[in-house]
Amino acid sequence: MRATMVRHEPPVTVRLPEAWLWGVILVGAGLGAGAAFAVGPVADWIIRIFDGVPGPLKLAAALPLVWAVPALTLAGALAGAWVAGVWRAENPVVEVGADSIVVHDGGGGRHVERARLAEVFTDGHDLVLRGADGGEHVRTRVDSGLAGRLRSAFEQHGYPWSGTVEPHESAYTVWVDGTPDLDESTHALLRKRRRAIADDRTGAADEAREELQARGISVRDRGKAQQYRTV
Repeated sequence: MRATMVRHEPPVTVRLPEAWLWGVILVGAGLGAGAAFAVGPVADWIIRIFDGVPGPLKLAAALPLVWAVPALTLAGALAGAWVAGVWRAENPVVEVGADSIVVHDGGGGRHVERARLAEVFTDGHDLVLRGADGGEHVRTRVDSGLAGRLRSAFEQHGYPWSGTVEPHESAYTVWVDGTPDLDESTHALLRKRRRAIADDRTGAADEAREELQARGISVRDRGKAQQYRTV
C-alpha cells in the first residue's frame, strides 16, 4: 500500500518589508535635498528677524549649492537610515510554521507550539498569542501596517486567527492603585511594572507581566495607563 503524503505549507516569515525601510531612507534624502535649496532663504530670514543664526545653519547656508545639495542629501539619507533602523528594531520577526510559531524581538526569541494556542490576534499595536487557559504566550508590539500580513500568514497555516480586536475587550479595566478589587501584592507588581516601563527597563517590565500572569492577571498598556483583566 502506498503511504499517503501530507503536504505542509512552507513557513511564512513576517517582518517589516525592506521596501518600507528604503522608502524612509529615500524620504530622508529627499528632505535633505530640499533643505539645500531652502537653507539660504531660511538663514536670511532668521538674520533679519533675530540678527543671527545658529552655527550649523550658518555653515550650511555658506556652502555653494553644488556642495550643499549632495552634503544635505547625504545627511538626510543618514537620518532616514537611523529612523529606519529604530523602526526595524522595534518590530519583531514572526516565523509562522505548520506546527509552531517563533517570534524574534528585542528580548530574543520565543517558540510556541501550535497545539498550545487558542487565539491569535492583534490588539492595538500588540500581537497576542493566547492559550486555552487564557494565558498569553506572547504579547509584543508590532506596526499596525503588518496586521494584514500576519493575518494572511496565520490563516494560511490554519491558526485560530481572532482578528484585530481583543476578543475580551470589555473585560479590561484601567488599573487604579489601591482599589479593593486587587490584593496589595498584585498592586505592588503593577507598580513595579509601571516604574520599569517609565525607566525603559523592558526586562523588568516583562518579569512583572509574567508574575501577574501566574496570578491569573492579564495586563496591557493603553497610552500611559495599564489595563488588566482576571483570566
